[in-house]
Amino acid sequence: MIEVDGVTKYYGPFPAIKDVSFRVEKGEIVGFLGPNGAGKTTTMKILTCFHPPTFGKAKVAGFDVVEDSLEVRKRVGYLPETVPLYTDQTVRSYLNFIAEVRGLDRSQRKKRVGEVMEECGLEEVREKLIGKLSKGYRQRVGIAQALIHKPEVLILDEPTIGLDPRQIIEIRHLIRGLAGERTVIVSTHILPEVSMVCNRALIINQGRIVAADTPENLTARLQKGMRIHIQVRDSDPREVQRVLESTEGVSRAYVDKEISQGVHRYVVESSDRTDIRGKLARKVVERGWDLLELHSVEMSLEDIFLQLVTEEPVETETLS
Repeated sequence: MIEVDGVTKYYGPFPAIKDVSFRVEKGEIVGFLGPNGAGKTTTMKILTCFHPPTFGKAKVAGFDVVEDSLEVRKRVGYLPETVPLYTDQTVRSYLNFIAEVRGLDRSQRKKRVGEVMEECGLEEVREKLIGKLSKGYRQRVGIAQALIHKPEVLILDEPTIGLDPRQIIEIRHLIRGLAGERTVIVSTHILPEVSMVCNRALIINQGRIVAADTPENLTARLQKGMRIHIQVRDSDPREVQRVLESTEGVSRAYVDKEISQGVHRYVVESSDRTDIRGKLARKVVERGWDLLELHSVEMSLEDIFLQLVTEEPVETETLS
């Protein structure tokens, strides 16, 4: 559905993205994750035909973004970071205008406007001026305008930026509901966005793709050993740390936080993927300490992201 092959984009002498390649299959929701300035928006603008690449090729739904840009635009719905809304129009009149611009004939417009308002939860504000809406509802209107022409591909640039926690949850739920029929790329620098909304992550740093995989596969690839949380009631956390570190297979142990008076949580890391939880439990019990909790934890997407972007960019295989 989306194919990007060796795309580079220069602004003057500055390369915003360098040799970017990836694929997104039909029906996927893919998170495009990276820090501000990493090249996310530049890539989105190339896919939506705002800017041509300097080098390389990109196709959307089988059409080249340079040679067949009009065909690409017909098949793409785009929500830019700054939503292009006319604040003096009502929701319904604005969406009717966008439907007309998108080429829907008069007989289709009313039905399609009603459908996208229902899909995006806008029916109760259909006659309100856009300028009077909350930020969350304006984002919904932005998504609705991107959907009005039933695009095969939906590209959302920072769709939850500036929203309050409740609005973020609502927009994420809306995006998840778009999967299947449409291919969705969500560009974001917000880490939970990818793990909560997307099937797969593309991570970009300094203009290069440094990883492309599911969060689960990235965890398995980057996490060399086990990480264990263990909660102990004790009198001397330094002694507990020493005992935990002396356990066979442990590479590091440290106090993570004090839960309450005399109760600490420790993080224990193993040197490989061997399960050492039994050994740790026996050590604690043999010392007469109360073992209150013990469980393994996987790397979070934040851990993965920080590990990838703080190292030198590496060559990675882009997986579909």
